This record gives sequence, structure tokens and C-alpha cells, in this order.
Amino acid sequence: MTMNPEPTTDDSIDAPPPGTLTLARGLEILRAVGRGATNLNEVAAAANIGKSAAQRMVKLQVQRGFLRSTHGTDFSLGPALIELGFHALYQSPVPVIAKPILEELARKYQDTVHLAVEDEAQVLYVDKVPGTRGAQMRSRVGQRMPLSRTGIGKALLLDTPLRWESTFDSESPVEQASHQTKEAFLSRMKAYAKEGIAMDLEDNEPGIRCVAAPIRDGSGQIIAAISMSATNPYMPDERMKALKSVMGSTATQISRKLGYSGKTF
Repeated sequence: MTMNPEPTTDDSIDAPPPGTLTLARGLEILRAVGRGATNLNEVAAAANIGKSAAQRMVKLQVQRGFLRSTHGTDFSLGPALIELGFHALYQSPVPVIAKPILEELARKYQDTVHLAVEDEAQVLYVDKVPGTRGAQMRSRVGQRMPLSRTGIGKALLLDTPLRWESTFDSESPVEQASHQTKEAFLSRMKAYAKEGIAMDLEDNEPGIRCVAAPIRDGSGQIIAAISMSATNPYMPDERMKALKSVMGSTATQISRKLGYSGKTF
């Protein structure tokens, strides 16, 4: 009797290692729920398995606290993931070192401050200190955003000009909130790379502007970025210009604590 082989993807790089397919499908279920799947049909489709197998996996993950379920449906991420998420966040030195500096920055300037890293070619927010004036930002810790339309994403890209065009192309036109052309984006990135500072001119969210700067490790590599965001009335052009030195020196301060000994902003 000939056994049917396990299904494979077209891209062998994305295929799970031999013997780990069940684990991979379980992880895909968690990822699907994290992205909004709430019923068995959705998680089964995300993991590419039948409903009965998905039901068994979900039941185990509920038992272990990785998922929550109400009456066998309405799935959501569970408390075990919250605990692990905090451990993952604070095992990285960047959020721990940056936290008091960002809190002081937000207190002094009254605007929202973010800390982010690049993960899977996206912005991943790892900390946020809300401002005390203007509208609240819709961003949150753990949220992902495209690199090319956020100030903090542009800051993460400053050292990699060979990625600028492909990143813009992959995130356009659907992901671009503004009507900015690729040529304008590339021109801005060249100027930002020269200054070491990046900006969001309502590219991501109408009415929201920000100034961002990269954080570097001991090797000089960009490993994170910070930004200060506010609504238009609090971010006129002249204030954004003045905040360049503030954000640059703050990013340098954090970078110094991570072993960076290069150029000071």
C-alpha cells in the first residue's frame, strides 16, 4: 500500500523540519487566533488540517493555557502566552534599558513615545509610553506595522538602502495611507539616512506625525528605534525640526548603554 506524502509548500525554505509538522500546525493555530480567528473553521484552514484534528489541538492548547475558549468557540490567546510574552520582552536588554529614558522623554514633552524592533520585515512595537495631550495613538505593544509608512520603520531601515525600493513595493499600494510616490519615499529616505533621523508625515495614520531615531548596539548595527508621535496641532514643521536633536541624542543615550561607541548625534 502506498502512503500519501505529507503536503509540502512550494518553498522548501518554509517547510517545517522533518518530524515537526504537528508542532508547526499547532503554532499556526496560535498565530491564526492571534490574527483574529475565533472559530474552528478558521483555525483549521490556517493550519491546513481537518476540523477534527484542529479541535484536538485547540483542546490541548486550552488545557495548557495557550488558548481560551467559550463554549468550544470564540477562541482567544490564553494567559500562558501573556506570561511568556512578558518573559520574552524583558529577556531583551533593549526594553529594560530604554524604559526609564522613554518615560522621562514622554513626561517632559507630553507626547507618545514608542520603542520598536524589526521582526519578519515589519515594525514590531515592544513598548509604548502614552502622551498626556491630544488624541490617543491606536498603536499598542505587540502590534505590527509596515516599515515604509511609519517613522519608526523608516528609522529601522536607515542603514539598508538596498531594501528601500523593495520594501516600498511590497507594502504598496494597499499599505500606504498617503499618496506618496515611490520616488518621493526614496528621496526622503536618502535625506533621513544622511541626518540619522526619520519622520512620519501622516504616512501611516491621518493627522499623526512623528520623529524617529535608530538605536544601535556595540557593533553599530541598528537593532531598534524610538519615535515621538503627536497629532498635527502639536507637530508643526518647526517642532519636528527641533525634535530631531532630542530624538537623536535620546537614541544615542540608549545606544551607549548597549555598548555603542560610535558617532554621537
